[in-house]
Amino acid sequence: MARKDSKHTGNRLLASLSQKDLAPLARHFEVVPLILREGLSKAGRAIPFAYFPERGMISLVQTLEDGATIEVGLVGREGFFGVPLILGSRSSPVEAMVQGEGSAIRIPAEILVAEVSRNERLRGLLLRYTQAHLSQVTQTAACNGRHGVRQRLARWLLEAQDRLGGDTVPISHEFLSFMLGCRRAGVSEGLAALKDSGIAPAGRGAIHVGSRKSLEAASCECYRTTRAEFRRLLP
Repeated sequence: MARKDSKHTGNRLLASLSQKDLAPLARHFEVVPLILREGLSKAGRAIPFAYFPERGMISLVQTLEDGATIEVGLVGREGFFGVPLILGSRSSPVEAMVQGEGSAIRIPAEILVAEVSRNERLRGLLLRYTQAHLSQVTQTAACNGRHGVRQRLARWLLEAQDRLGGDTVPISHEFLSFMLGCRRAGVSEGLAALKDSGIAPAGRGAIHVGSRKSLEAASCECYRTTRAEFRRLLP
């Protein structure tokens, strides 16, 4: 469905645009639900739509030849899925999957590409987001390679909480092990080590986050580094 008032969007990138810059895109807005575990785009296939989340979270997942999967990035209301489109590619090397339910503004890929080519201000904004996003992907790779499970868990929970809001993150131990590329037992041990931060089960398939200050102290520098880069580059 088209949005009648295009300025009142929960996506921070779109909300930062002037009405003049937003109007050509707004004619093609479609508000769609983000359904948990829904695949939005397959690796190596054409990207049909760009997604600008208003609520919820999209996980970018890399699958290896042996079938193992690991998360390489997260997208929430601060950004959009479709970075390859503005870099001249029509496909992505990773799968985009909904990690937190909510809603997103969906825009046909060809419309976004055409408007980015025409509108310098939109292009500049999305390219700055691309730099911030690539910083996140790079920092995530470094974090997964060098830091322990407890620190990686703390980083992931902080990033998820930033995008979802509230104190409950909907994810199971098993799925979290896939995202972090570690054993399920390692996730359970890491969560137990974070109990002082108020981490506790919140029903089946969900984790309660208590003291955010304690969780930030338990995380490695990767969370702070990525957050600082987003704040530097984006409104």
